[in-house]
Amino acid sequence: MPTRALRAGLCGIGLDAYWPQFSELHEQLDGYLNQVQARIQSLGADVESFGLVDTPERGRDAGHACRRADVDLLFLYVTTYALSGTVLPLVQRARVPVIVLNLQPDAAIDYDAFNRLQNRTAMTGAWLAWCSACPVPEIANVMRRARIPFHQVTGALTDEGTWQEIEEWVAAANVKKALAENRLGLMGHYYGGMLDVATDITQVSITFGCHMEMLEADELSALREGCTDEEIEQRVRVFGEEFAIQPDCSAAELARAARTSVALDRLVAEHDLHSLAYYYRGTGVAANEDTMSSIILGTSLLTARHVPVAGEYEVKNAVAMKIMDCFGAGGSFTEYYALDLNDDTVLMGHDGPGHLAIAEGKTRVRPLDVYHGKAGRGLSVEMSVRHGPVTLLSVVDDREHGFRLLVAEGTSEPGPTLAIGNTNSRYRFSIGAVRFVGRWNEQGPAHHCAVGVGHIAGRIAKLARLLEIPVVKVC
Repeated sequence: MPTRALRAGLCGIGLDAYWPQFSELHEQLDGYLNQVQARIQSLGADVESFGLVDTPERGRDAGHACRRADVDLLFLYVTTYALSGTVLPLVQRARVPVIVLNLQPDAAIDYDAFNRLQNRTAMTGAWLAWCSACPVPEIANVMRRARIPFHQVTGALTDEGTWQEIEEWVAAANVKKALAENRLGLMGHYYGGMLDVATDITQVSITFGCHMEMLEADELSALREGCTDEEIEQRVRVFGEEFAIQPDCSAAELARAARTSVALDRLVAEHDLHSLAYYYRGTGVAANEDTMSSIILGTSLLTARHVPVAGEYEVKNAVAMKIMDCFGAGGSFTEYYALDLNDDTVLMGHDGPGHLAIAEGKTRVRPLDVYHGKAGRGLSVEMSVRHGPVTLLSVVDDREHGFRLLVAEGTSEPGPTLAIGNTNSRYRFSIGAVRFVGRWNEQGPAHHCAVGVGHIAGRIAKLARLLEIPVVKVC
């Protein structure tokens, strides 16, 4: 997650001509603005409030104040009618994502109480306090013409559904910020011939803001040599706590995996990594083969501890896993295994790291005599994703926008899986297995994706809008 709390700017907008005409209106609207500030702060954001902005000059000044405060996004709370000429200089200078809050005081006006007011000036003042929706088309018109992206939340101050939507925007902005601070380690090279995985890493930095840290497998091998017997013994004890170690796992293999796990932690600390993508055959140099064939338990621990690790040098999927992790959903590396057409479910999983924190029960550790399609032998993990709602996410190449996000919501279900020492889950989708696979594939994703717990497609869609890239929801 970000190194500091999200910093949200907040401006109420109104019209200075109203204040001398309607004596209590400014005070009333300022009170609503304070309510909004308190609610956004309760969502974990640091709020920089720039008050009730009511003239173009004050809009310009508030825009400069946004830049000085280094806000990550701006909530533009429409309290009553306001001039688009007040808003434009503000958002032009702020240069951050804008969320227009079209929030009236409550679900509906009390018409009888309103019409009982004897003073028509008081009636007009009371009406203006409900007038949030009035200037939003004007504001939207000018912002579109100025090519300034904006997003809207429409509802009532008292409506919890409205605040749930605002909370999703705050969560999405937090993830955007975390991606911009993400130090993604790249160790090794692509799996030969896996063309769908090959990625323009410059475009990754442009779109998501990530920094790429180039790493050598040799460095990890060298770090292994410096591990002490005490560290290795301690890590084996950690394995016993975190995993369900199967009886046929040898002490020698556990120690070998423990040595690599300790070295991985050092590598992550020394390079301040927040995520990692790796693949390296390691053939021809015994030390490197020993390292890369004993990496699975250590990378699984890292993934569960908010440093997601993607195998097969899958840079795009490392980003997808980081997104899911930052949303608190997990983010485990996965791909299609097969379809169960009798049960209308999709079997998905992968060799290599699994996400211990979203597993159904404890993750099992099994020895494998061969890693299919890869060099070496050693310990592997076997798990299913926790039963219940899940979301799949893929970062997909897009010719026009660099990348787009592909998402689907489904359910992880109990049932038979393959005890092959890999992650393996059964997923059901509302549109059925065959239609899901067809719709997912037609978007042209790489064959890997990230799976997380919960249904969070709405949050992912908001993140895509903040990143200014497309999002496609399959189901």
